[in-house]
Amino acid sequence: MSAEHVQINEQKQRTMGTIILDMLFNRTPDVYPAPDIMEKYDIIIFFGPIWMGLVASPIRPYLNYLKEHPQKYGFVSISGGADGSNPKLEDELKKLTGVEPITLIDLHIANLLPSNPKPSRKVTSAYCLNDKDVEALSNKITQTLEGRIE
Repeated sequence: MSAEHVQINEQKQRTMGTIILDMLFNRTPDVYPAPDIMEKYDIIIFFGPIWMGLVASPIRPYLNYLKEHPQKYGFVSISGGADGSNPKLEDELKKLTGVEPITLIDLHIANLLPSNPKPSRKVTSAYCLNDKDVEALSNKITQTLEGRIE
């Protein structure tokens, strides 16, 4: 798939403390480029992590923007997965944007690891993806997106 990649950056440096505070208090950080950059695209696919079962806060300004400026969008996440899937993810995306995503791909690092013993949060959060992992996940994402995006 050919697509333009836009990296979301924050005005302030992210720490574990700011992640926790953002999630607990539903804070939305200042980001750049500004969310209106999305106007020039037909379909937007967000790639981002899940923090404490919720969409990472730096992506929220863009999702909020879609509520006032509807566009087709999809969401791809790679999270630890030690506790299983993220069952509230689709509802959160719909709440933030006003519409369901055209595709939602929720992948887990725990699925890359041996299942016995069951991977813990500590193990999945410390895991670093290797080239083989990235290739396998990229192939899975590409195959899924190709089947869902017109």
